[in-house]
Amino acid sequence: MDELFKIPLYQRAILATLIIGFVNGYASAFVLLHRSPLKLTALSHSLLPGVALAAYFVGLGVLSAFFGAVVAAIIIGVLTVLLSRVTKISDDTVLAVLYTGAFAFGIMVLQKIGSNQDLENWLLGNILGLSDLDLWMSFAVGIVAVTLLSLFRRAVVINLYDPEVAASLGIRTRLLEYASFAILILVLVTTLQAVGCILAIGMIVTPAAIVRPYISSPETLFPLSGLMGAAGSALGLYLNIHFDLPGAGASIAATLAAIFLLSVLLRSIFAK
Repeated sequence: MDELFKIPLYQRAILATLIIGFVNGYASAFVLLHRSPLKLTALSHSLLPGVALAAYFVGLGVLSAFFGAVVAAIIIGVLTVLLSRVTKISDDTVLAVLYTGAFAFGIMVLQKIGSNQDLENWLLGNILGLSDLDLWMSFAVGIVAVTLLSLFRRAVVINLYDPEVAASLGIRTRLLEYASFAILILVLVTTLQAVGCILAIGMIVTPAAIVRPYISSPETLFPLSGLMGAAGSALGLYLNIHFDLPGAGASIAATLAAIFLLSVLLRSIFAK
């Protein structure tokens, strides 16, 4: 078993898991405080058509998939705002309609070009198949995302708890919210090849949900959630390799969910 971790493929996968796990965990603090996991679920699914169209027109590569997914998320986000204003229907309803349609369209395009393996990779992830370029992109985006969220962490927390106070302090709340979601989109995009667009939401929601009941400071939630994301994801990958389980991405998401359930159970027992 130990010999496996000396192989470059597995070393790259472990390093990518730690990086992606920490970045997603760090970002999950914002998602939990903002109470927006359902919107993130929709956005994660809406990335697929961008990847599919990139594969159709220029071929499926790391950069083409990255930019295709970002463009798709921006389009879905803008359409959600515009349509909700025109139709007087809530954002959540419009977003649900758009993301299911976009997700279905992405599947059809990938199946049309005969990319079944690629379809499975983008739906469920393939962290063991990440290249050096994938790893470097994850690292670069991770640094940018964590740095920006750290710089604006105090403003984000104030805005989430009391937008009026934030506005009185000169914080541009609307711009801050858009910028925060733009960062979350970048984090989701870099997570796609690791765990896929279906399971990505688990990595960007669960770590903070595990940590939150045990701490009182919202600002402390960010780094601790990052550490939980890295540790839980690494454990999931280890269990996947050790027990030769199918789907590393699924193992990571399932492990994080199991840690969450265990933490809730232990807290309820000792609370008595």
